[in-house]
Amino acid sequence: MIRIAALSGQDLLDHIPDLAALRIAVFSDFPYLYDGSAEYEARYLRSFSKSERAVIIGAFAGKKLVGAATAAPLRDHVGDVAEAFAKSDYSVDDTYYFAESVLLPENRGQGIGHHFFDEREAVAQRLGFTGCCFCAVIRPEDHPARPIKYSPLDAFWRGRGYAPLHGVVGKLSWTDLGMAQETEKPMQFWGRRF
Repeated sequence: MIRIAALSGQDLLDHIPDLAALRIAVFSDFPYLYDGSAEYEARYLRSFSKSERAVIIGAFAGKKLVGAATAAPLRDHVGDVAEAFAKSDYSVDDTYYFAESVLLPENRGQGIGHHFFDEREAVAQRLGFTGCCFCAVIRPEDHPARPIKYSPLDAFWRGRGYAPLHGVVGKLSWTDLGMAQETEKPMQFWGRRF
């Protein structure tokens, strides 16, 4: 049985090492191929604890954290992702940004991803935002690390009412597995309005 709960305050701080390990584990798979560090992850996740309008939702199997989803106002991300919206009709001030959704493979297919979207959308609406967005890395179809049976999440996202935002492509940098330094990756934004 999986329990879904919002994490905040001391509860969030207590779970930062688990959240960091979860992000590193899930994002090391294709398409992200992320070679992360616990130190970077801890700094990144603490930033959510400082935003009054951010939310982190955890999925627990007993006491073990098996999944998590984060969100915060898009305005909080000026400087890394919000500039992609400069030529968009989405307002940075009125849009809630879903930073990530990670779930261990053995816990997928149980509706947890839908719970993550439901919870974050409910927070966004309660806070008065008029839309939500997230971004996903763009990797070439012939990427050498692409698994033969890889299936992107596009159908799931479209089923939730999201669509790619034409021309809204941001850039984020991280170190890929097996690489010595960070490289910039294109990130396609998806969005929906309420």
